[in-house]
Amino acid sequence: MDKLYTPLLLVGSNIFMTYAWYGHLKDQKSSMLWIAILVSWGVALFEYCLMVPANRLGMKAGYNLGQLKVMQEVITMVVFAAFALLYMKVPLKLDFLWAGLCLVAAAFFMFRGGVGNA
Repeated sequence: MDKLYTPLLLVGSNIFMTYAWYGHLKDQKSSMLWIAILVSWGVALFEYCLMVPANRLGMKAGYNLGQLKVMQEVITMVVFAAFALLYMKVPLKLDFLWAGLCLVAAAFFMFRGGVGNA
């Protein structure tokens, strides 16, 4: 079950992370910089509350460090693309596809021997 919880927690973590890093560009653009920083730190706290357990459960489930990192990066790109398109209203470009395919290739190489192999 930890193998399922790990990517789910990583998705949640990345939603908070993406908003913390980029949401202020839309929602805090007229705020003073220090307010945007404090709001982003507050949001990032929830990212860490999900990311740390995701990585611990992932290691317990047999994912190695490289697999956890690549899984996180693939999830980050998917969450970022959705955030850019749906929340920030940025049109997706073909570059998102190419970058995504590179991450899929990275995931393939990290997981081709199975969980725990690198």
